[in-house]
Amino acid sequence: MPVWKIHGDGRNVAPNQVVKPEERLNWPATFAIGAQHVVAMFGATFLVPIITGFPVSTTLLFSGVGTLLFLLLTRNRLPSYLGSSFAFLAPITAINAGQSLETAQQITQALVGIVVVGLLLAGIGFLVQAVGIGWIDRFMPPVVAGSIVALIGFNLAPAAWNNFTLQPELATVTLVAVVLFSVLFRGFLGRISIFLGVIVGYIVAIFTGQVAFDGVAEAAWIGLPDFHLAAVTDPMAWAYVPMFLPVVLVLIAENVGHVRGVATMTNDPSINKHTGRALVADGLATTLAGGFGGSATTTYGENIGVMAATRVYSTAAYWVAGVAAILLAFSPKIGVIFNTIPPGVLGGVTTALYGLIGVIGIKIWVDNRVDFSRPVNQYTVAVSFVIAVGGFAMSWGEFQLGAIVLGTVAAIAIYHLGNAIARARKTGADDGGPIPAVGPLGGDPE
Repeated sequence: MPVWKIHGDGRNVAPNQVVKPEERLNWPATFAIGAQHVVAMFGATFLVPIITGFPVSTTLLFSGVGTLLFLLLTRNRLPSYLGSSFAFLAPITAINAGQSLETAQQITQALVGIVVVGLLLAGIGFLVQAVGIGWIDRFMPPVVAGSIVALIGFNLAPAAWNNFTLQPELATVTLVAVVLFSVLFRGFLGRISIFLGVIVGYIVAIFTGQVAFDGVAEAAWIGLPDFHLAAVTDPMAWAYVPMFLPVVLVLIAENVGHVRGVATMTNDPSINKHTGRALVADGLATTLAGGFGGSATTTYGENIGVMAATRVYSTAAYWVAGVAAILLAFSPKIGVIFNTIPPGVLGGVTTALYGLIGVIGIKIWVDNRVDFSRPVNQYTVAVSFVIAVGGFAMSWGEFQLGAIVLGTVAAIAIYHLGNAIARARKTGADDGGPIPAVGPLGGDPE
């Protein structure tokens, strides 16, 4: 177990200071902050298995295990919670025509895609450790990275609508609650508006008789999670793998952004040196989860919010959160209760959630001042978005490429080939870099 230095008196954080990753407050304060991290990650982490049909308890278990593995592999210098990744929702639900998985066979088939992405991410992490991160920035510049992240969210819109239409009144109440909580409260409560919206929708569903508690009473308080092994010998499972591959680009963007965010907030540029380790750790955590029945993992922005609010970046708090998640996973009753959430609540919350995934991609463009007067940037986004929203697909027998794969390939191909042609012809259609803070936008060269 790692050892942390006590920050100051162990109780208070001065206005101009932060608690660094290698420091901690006293243990009561550390446990309290760890509990906040559990609450912050819980809303999103349990939503993924509810939406996909994966076992909730198993997902919680590997979320906690993955977090502890991440802390170990990053040498306890990079605070992060590894929650369930929303980037996998589209390829997982595509296995069952956009709906949550219904059989153990479908789950084991989806796990193969998760394992492959995890191994690929870990391999990229080792490469980053060896040669640095510059090649990622060149291969996936802001306009491409933002497009890939956003198109994954927008591609899920039909799934949200399908649940919304089943219980439209309940879905509307949930959606309104999510939006209201985000603007009514400041700080931590505002950041968990998704979680609070689900609670409101669930309470309304209970009082209106729209929740079935069958099986809750019979479920044990303590028991083992449901494990599933990846169907590595199933040819159909491997036919689904191409749908999962673009997700690795999202995981790279999330991990790189997380590392840079922590380095900035703690004013410690040396944290950026752990980027490769972060990618390896998340890749191995995702592989482990996929191998035994859990959802894939990623670094969580929700917990960044907790750190920003508390100014406590101690990895000790994440050890507390990881252990707490593991303990919660060994309660089958909790998993059964989560499975009683009605489709209307899921439809309302995913309407906001999937849109927010798209907004994250758009924020990448804004933060990097992408110049959308340039045709290459325009078409990179335009074509990939229509492919994603329209649900384009191509198939050859049992082999199928879904909208996310096609949209990702289109974004990368249009950007790099378009830039090469525009620069060779000197047409001014290429990506000229960030928009200047003051001055003209792109356009034809003079």
